[in-house]
Amino acid sequence: MPPARPVTARTTATPTSSPEKTMASKTAAPAESEAPAKKSKKPLLLGAVVLLLVVAAAVWFFVLRAPADAEAAAEEPEPEKGEVVTLEPVSVNLADGSYLRLGLALQQTADAAHEADGSEALDLAITTFSGRTVEELAKPEVRDELKHQLLEQVEHAYHDEVMDLYFTEFVTQ
Repeated sequence: MPPARPVTARTTATPTSSPEKTMASKTAAPAESEAPAKKSKKPLLLGAVVLLLVVAAAVWFFVLRAPADAEAAAEEPEPEKGEVVTLEPVSVNLADGSYLRLGLALQQTADAAHEADGSEALDLAITTFSGRTVEELAKPEVRDELKHQLLEQVEHAYHDEVMDLYFTEFVTQ
């Protein structure tokens, strides 16, 4: 059996004890009071993770996921071509006193009820091209963009009975 150790009494520091012990207890007290003031970063981190998940879900839903309309449009066959209605050329006033001689032809769908009256298409063309500059219309990408805009307007105006349009004349002066 090992020898028994002598029991010693422990003393605690009191305000009247040595100056070193008093200084240690004074500096220890503020450190203890600061510890409860520190807040855990777990709620902030958890909030950031939740926000990131919500943003990722929104991006997937609005951008990456194929919309139902696109799927339906992909399944819908392109309409069959019908009659081509050629319209008389018109002169459109451009900027700086120039003009555009524009001839159009409308490609109707096969299920169009009747031959399209071209007056509304000509009006839309005049509105689309008037006031442009010759330099602007000389650029193929601008001309293609204006043709696309005009086609969208014509399709809407003719209730999708017109599926394409062609320039039969396009002369600037």
